[in-house]
Amino acid sequence: MSAEYHVPVLFAESLAWLDIRPDGTYVDLTFGGGGHSRGILENLGPQGRLYGFDQDADARANAPDDSRFHFVESNFRFLRGALRFRGVTQIDGILADLGVSSHHFDTPERGFSFRFDGPLDMRMNRRGRLTAEQVVNGYSAEELTRVLRTWGEVEMPHRVAAAIERARAVQSITTIEALVEAVRPCIPKREENRFLSKVFQGIRIEVNREMEALRMMLEQSLKVLCSGGRLAVISYHSLEDRMVKNFMRSGNTDGNIEKDFYGQATAPFEVLTRKALVPSETEFMQNPRARSARLRVAEKK
Repeated sequence: MSAEYHVPVLFAESLAWLDIRPDGTYVDLTFGGGGHSRGILENLGPQGRLYGFDQDADARANAPDDSRFHFVESNFRFLRGALRFRGVTQIDGILADLGVSSHHFDTPERGFSFRFDGPLDMRMNRRGRLTAEQVVNGYSAEELTRVLRTWGEVEMPHRVAAAIERARAVQSITTIEALVEAVRPCIPKREENRFLSKVFQGIRIEVNREMEALRMMLEQSLKVLCSGGRLAVISYHSLEDRMVKNFMRSGNTDGNIEKDFYGQATAPFEVLTRKALVPSETEFMQNPRARSARLRVAEKK
């Protein structure tokens, strides 16, 4: 694995909480640079198996040469179907690191970061049809407002959408630099990075349908995890963390705990991390991108 591709966050903590059985079957739903996967493999015995999911074909180059490892080029929204296709119906643990990889952020032509100029793309799967350019230029002001408010949690999103609409009326916005310039009138003083991070997050989530994919994955985890199987999820913003917390607490993404005939709660998981685990100061100093990471773990009853 190239050290530059992606530095795994909360590495030791996530492996410890997975409580890996040497003969178990595990899934790394966000393979990326393969850091977490290599840690899982080190804890597996000869009979263990690991399936590494990644929708980005670039990640295949990081696949370890190990007969116990199977690379699955797929979005994790297809978790259950992809496993069943490979003859797997029950697994012992799932790890999902939801962060965008360093590889994506550091590759200008992928369009994920406002630190570089490049095309407005933001597709995690380059075969996907929708790009950031299409969102920015094709969505109505009302649709852009929804994206920026709901997914980016941008303050006064209507002002930002209006600024984009004015800029694209003069010339199509096709590059990162052009988008930054379009929204520049809305940037608060001394908050440029924070503001742009929210704008780019909102558009990226829309392009990749990230929250829909997360919901589908979580719902399918209930069907593939065996009793005692563990679900470990590392999230990076409040939208993801809220959905994960709700699901682990109740078994659904709305967080509504169902009760049986006798009024007893029927939540399918035991939450093992009452408070989300966060990176240590040492890890943050070594990897600033770990700043917002939150790890939650639950065990299926």
